[in-house]
Amino acid sequence: MEYLIFLFMFLLVTGVVGVASSPSPYFAALGLVLSAGGGCGILASYGGTFVSLVLLLIYLGGMLVVFAYSAALAADPYPEGWGEQSVLVRVAGCYMLVIVGVMLGGGRADVYCGVVDEYQDLSVLRGDFSGVSFMYSSGGGMLLVCGLALLVSLFVVLELTRGASRGALRAI
Repeated sequence: MEYLIFLFMFLLVTGVVGVASSPSPYFAALGLVLSAGGGCGILASYGGTFVSLVLLLIYLGGMLVVFAYSAALAADPYPEGWGEQSVLVRVAGCYMLVIVGVMLGGGRADVYCGVVDEYQDLSVLRGDFSGVSFMYSSGGGMLLVCGLALLVSLFVVLELTRGASRGALRAI
């Protein structure tokens, strides 16, 4: 099981590094898919299967919309790939930052993580179902504020990247 968690953690870090170092939205979308799959795999391996499935579906659906907007705005006929010199330097720098962060952080994060269903004999519900209901009951207002902030930031980014020629959004 530790090897599987290590694989998911590697996918998560590789996806985040791919997003941080990618100059093209096409390759950044692949990095987002890797990081979403790795993060949801880590959640599922610790017992949060329902939360990881919901997170994966919502995250990939939202990411599809953002990818469609960014691919429409970036009319780049020859995008830079991950194998080019400038991108490889950024990838190496990001991995060095990850290694330094792991060294300074103590190496392992399993000490702070616990399995969600460790008290399953004493409870009627699974741990992740209870967590979802608690998130919506006590944090529902903040969830709406965060959703509104994401919508406003999407419109701000679209307005900033539009430029004077209006690009692919001429009909709107």
